[in-house]
Amino acid sequence: MTRQDTHWIVGPGALGRMIGLRLAIRPESAISVALIGRRRLPVEQTLVTPQGATLSVQVATATLEALPTKPPAVVHLTTKAYVAEAVHAALAPHLPPGTPLVLWQNGFGCQPRLSRRHAGPVLCATTTEGAYLEDRVASETRVIHAGQGETLIGALDGGYPALADTLAGELATALSAAGLSARAVTDIRQRLWQKLAVNAAINPLVARFGIRNGQLRERPFRPMVEAIIAEVATILAAEGIDPPGTEGNVGAEADQRQEALAGWRNLVWRVVEGTAGNRASMLQDVLAKRPTEHEAILGPLLAAARSHHLEAPRLIELANWLKARELAVAGDCC
Repeated sequence: MTRQDTHWIVGPGALGRMIGLRLAIRPESAISVALIGRRRLPVEQTLVTPQGATLSVQVATATLEALPTKPPAVVHLTTKAYVAEAVHAALAPHLPPGTPLVLWQNGFGCQPRLSRRHAGPVLCATTTEGAYLEDRVASETRVIHAGQGETLIGALDGGYPALADTLAGELATALSAAGLSARAVTDIRQRLWQKLAVNAAINPLVARFGIRNGQLRERPFRPMVEAIIAEVATILAAEGIDPPGTEGNVGAEADQRQEALAGWRNLVWRVVEGTAGNRASMLQDVLAKRPTEHEAILGPLLAAARSHHLEAPRLIELANWLKARELAVAGDCC
């Protein structure tokens, strides 16, 4: 990556803006950043770090209707999953062929479709970094980086294999240098399912009860999380998806099940601990009376449960609550 590289952040909500500001804020960075949203954001932006430091930076801003004239070296699509394909369709005609695309969506739905559709290399990123917009007054100028985690980047399919691998490594290096621990991986499909499991155990509960991630460690929420982890572990075992660190282990079937369950528990509680002060993205959506990504997060798990004839009462109950809540919000708006 050279000093001429421009990264477009398309969909600069909390996560997108945090990524963009991290990339732009280092004076020695080889990357310039443009935040591109439905409306033009102020060029003066503020990032509050997990340590409480307040960092200010100027970045270019634009809209889909008035894009920057300079073509991007990389496009980061950081919209919600349910609008990602529509935004990509509006953006794609304005991109030079071969422009790399990085997908940051939760769940596992739009990623395979966009990987096939985009005219260039596509990387998928999954992250446990936590970020939220402080309040409505400051939401256009101030983002809170609430919890540090890890970002994994890789190509989902075999398109542009050599270029995609090189880009994944370069991007991981750039993100790590910007303060976001990142690494390139060759098994991003597995990693996306693992992140989906974490999201399913955390996001719906914090959205329903209006709490921060760290409160899940307390009663009455902790038993709820444990029950969801057990359901998710059973479903993903049927799908052949293992938690990190347990892939390919041999042993008695009962031992493997217990080891996998322990792996999922360790993963979820590690993320809860690392993002204890964060408002999960689904809670931010509920508070703002926006649609949530429950279809992208819970939908694949429930579809897998049906295909394997497995019960998932707690996931179903949460999905039904989120659907009912969105219908009620839509009714109030109309």
